[in-house]
Amino acid sequence: MRRHAVLPCVLGLTGSLLVTSVPARAPDAPAVWRGDFTSRVEVLALLQSLNADLLSHPSATLTLERWCGSHHLAVEATVVAERVHGVDKPLPEGAREQLGIGADEFVRYRRVQLACGGHVLSEADNWYVPGRLTDAMNRELDTTDTPFGKVVQPLHFRRQTLTADLLWSPLPPGWENGASLPPSQADALVIPHFVLQHRAVLYDQANRPFSLVIESYTSNVLAFPSVTPGGSP
Repeated sequence: MRRHAVLPCVLGLTGSLLVTSVPARAPDAPAVWRGDFTSRVEVLALLQSLNADLLSHPSATLTLERWCGSHHLAVEATVVAERVHGVDKPLPEGAREQLGIGADEFVRYRRVQLACGGHVLSEADNWYVPGRLTDAMNRELDTTDTPFGKVVQPLHFRRQTLTADLLWSPLPPGWENGASLPPSQADALVIPHFVLQHRAVLYDQANRPFSLVIESYTSNVLAFPSVTPGGSP
């Protein structure tokens, strides 16, 4: 398939994110996509579509549930948070300024994996200010694995994205202008474990920041067959 035949699918989308390097593919990454040009374009379009959906909605959890349902990743499209216990991370540099808190304000850390139908779709680091949540919210966050976005939904929060990085691209920069393409092959496309990362601050209705989150989305967001004949098994 000639590359210019599919330009309308992705032009205007490919230049919006920063591509950075990530470790080699993890063992649980899906292997349903092939390394031909058509499949690569499909994968790029899907990643950009997911990114746009995440950027246009405040709750990543609910966005992933819609993605899981519309792409049939599970019989029941329900995202569950699998909390990672026994880990802690210091606040990133500049985070107190972003959260609008002083040096002595108490901050809690929560790490979760968001999964749908057995697929871990994202891994999130969350630093939040318990003093800006209700007692009931803090209790639920302390004692359950309920996703953070669902717990704080009564705050009617808004989300300000600070960075949105495409960590991997199936096509090289400038491919639409004739840059050299990877050799087309029928073998499975090698996809890194992390493909997209967002860093965002959540604000309540009083415009007070209460959470800093770094979300790393995995290749499992692509764990469904290609719809293009010959593009995938």
